[in-house]
Parts: sequence; C-alpha cells; structure tokens
Amino acid sequence: MLQSMRIVGGCQLKGEIEISGAKNLALPALVASLLTEEKITYKNVPNLTDIKSLLDLLEYIGLTINQIDQHTFELSTKGVKSTEAPYDFVRKMRASILVLGPLAARFKEATVSLPGGCAIGVRGVDLHIRALEMMGAEVSIENGYIKARAQNGLTGCDITFPTTTVTGTENILMAAVLAKGTTRLINAAMEPEVEAFCELLNNMGAKITGAGTSIITIEGVNKLHGTEFEIIPDRIEAGTYAIAAAVTNGEVLLKNCRYEHLTSFFETLSSAGVMCEEKNDGVLVYQKDSEIHPVDIQTAPYPGFPTDLQAQYTVLMALCNGTASITENIFENRFMHISELQRMGANISIHGKTAMVTGVEKLTGAQVMATDLRASVSLVIAGLIADGETIVNRLYHLDRGYENIEEKLNNCGANLERFAV
Repeated sequence: MLQSMRIVGGCQLKGEIEISGAKNLALPALVASLLTEEKITYKNVPNLTDIKSLLDLLEYIGLTINQIDQHTFELSTKGVKSTEAPYDFVRKMRASILVLGPLAARFKEATVSLPGGCAIGVRGVDLHIRALEMMGAEVSIENGYIKARAQNGLTGCDITFPTTTVTGTENILMAAVLAKGTTRLINAAMEPEVEAFCELLNNMGAKITGAGTSIITIEGVNKLHGTEFEIIPDRIEAGTYAIAAAVTNGEVLLKNCRYEHLTSFFETLSSAGVMCEEKNDGVLVYQKDSEIHPVDIQTAPYPGFPTDLQAQYTVLMALCNGTASITENIFENRFMHISELQRMGANISIHGKTAMVTGVEKLTGAQVMATDLRASVSLVIAGLIADGETIVNRLYHLDRGYENIEEKLNNCGANLERFAV
C-alpha cells in the first residue's frame, strides 16, 4: 500500500531525539554473519525496510535469524543452503551486493544479481569485481548476475581503489579476512561505519590494522568465530535532525550522537549560524544567530561533507541571507530534490554539478514527490517550515533510512501524519 505524509508547517522543534543505530553499519555487519558458522548477536539494529530486505535475503540463503527484541538479532549460518542472491531480493536494495565477498571467501562461490536501489546515479560494482579477480576469483556476468568462483580460495594482494568506495571496501574486507596471506586496501574508505565494521571483524577473530585510515591491512585467518556487537549511532540521521532543528529555529538534543563522526558537518553549521554543542549524552543544536548565513559546500568522502546530508543542507541554505553554492562530487543525479523544492518557492539554479541557492523569506506548502532516501527527508524538513500544508508522496523511500520519523519529530512539536493513498 502506497503511503504519503501530510506536514503542517510553522513548527519550532524543541526537545530530544534519540538517534537510532547506523543503517550503513548494520547492513554490512549483518552480512558478516556469513563469515562464520557461530552465532553473532547484534544490538541497536535500526528498524528499517532496508534492514528487513537484507534479513529476508540472508534467510533465503539459509541463515537462522532470531529476533530478541525490536533492535536485537541473533544470526547463525549453520543452515546455509544457497550461495545465490536472486534478483527479487537484490533489486530492492543495492547493499545486497555485500554478500558477494563473504560467499566467495567462505563458500568458494557466489551468484549475485546486479543491484538496484536509489536512482541517484551510477554506482557500479566493477570495483568489487576487479578486486575479487585480483585475489584469484573467476568472475563473469551472465544474464544479469555476477558469478564468482574461487575453488582454490582467495589470495591476498595489494588492491588500490581508483575511487573511494564504502561498499567496495567492506565487501573486499570480508573477502580478505579469510584469504591466504596479506591484503592491503589502498585508498580505502575512512568512514566511521567502516572503522566500526573492522572492529566487528576483529572481534570475530580477524587481523585488521589501519581501520579509519586510507590504507587497511588484513592478515588472512582460517576461520572466524561468533561475538556480540552493538551498532554505532547513525550520523546521517543525526545530521538530518540537526538541520531540522536549525531551520525551525528550534533547540534539540540529539541523544547518543557522536560529535567526532560529524566534525566537518557541525563546523559548517556553525559557520551558518547554528550552534552545535557537544554534551555528555549527545549534541545540542540550536540557531545562535538571528539569520542563516550562506556557506558554500562540496561533498566529499569522509572526513569531508557527507553526500548523504547534501539534500537536507540545501533546505537550510534555501532560507539563508545571501547565496550559497552546493557542489555534489559523489553522485551525478543527486539534485532531483531541487525541482521539488522549487515547487515550494526555493530559489535554486543548477549549473552542472553545482547548485546555486539564493535564500528566500519563506517556503510554501505543496504536493511533492520523493525520488530517493535523502531527497525524501529533505522535503519533510522543507514541509516543517513551509506556510500551509505539504504532502510528500512515495514515502517508501523515507522508511529505508529513518526509523519512527513521525514520532521523533512530533514529540518535538512537529505536525506530521502518514496516510494511505
């Protein structure tokens, strides 16, 4: 059943928002269960449709999944019966490609459908394939499926990623932990989620050094074991609610948010006139100046400004006193929210990969269409401050990455309502 969201604008957010577990860590962490036959217990797993889609895939492969409570799961691979990830599962979420590395490493073969996911640009899997081939796998693409075989096992080597890739780094990390010898990942992703993922793998008995830097070294081991692991807070969710607090001239404590995971983002907000104070139990966000100052940004891999916060930041700049440039360097189609913001009265023009945003006094409620996960939440933020009523359609995008968003915002004074269409 399709759903939409009705937002009555004009609120001022005040209160506390508990930040859920990081989706971008939970997904690879759950997949890492494939690397051992022993049980792994995961805590603080966010309740999202992407997580449910991945668990459905892992269950199809043969994992035993025991849900302890809403955010705690036990996974075991003793019953694995398949090394295939069919199209019907993978088309829902491109992170399903993560099963390629661990299946090839532990079970010596993998058949994985080419992925789907958000329509925000080409996110090819060629880096994953090339790296597995360098490690000794035979890889082919047949009928829309990636087929990898490594009958003699994988062998470690130096792998240089031509462009930084989070999913590629995680996939090859899982392949390398069970490979023979040493693997070095050069130009590896440095995101906090990748660093925490390496911590999980080390807890399972892997030998990984350099996590959090651009060169990660993995000494292969014969087998891994079970463990308990808690997912870190979602920095993108935290950044989203920080902008929501700022645009509504509110004051919100982002509980559990780790300031050090968003340093460049919070520094940018501070330059724009938004106070971001680190507290013992999170980060307090409120507008410190009477107006929003224009601040130019360029998205970049961590520790730069996150591409996953670009759409939300565009809403903040839509109300600034002046003009700001927003340059998207990661995905070529990540300006699809702009035409919808223009329908609400935003003054934005696109020049190649740069959007020029000139602030306006107010936005006006309208019917808008979500095109991807982050675009959808940017429209929700715009609705919070728009005059009148905003309807956000194609809400399923939102549920892929934001847990209980209506409850969290309504508890702080927003007026959001979901309804079936």
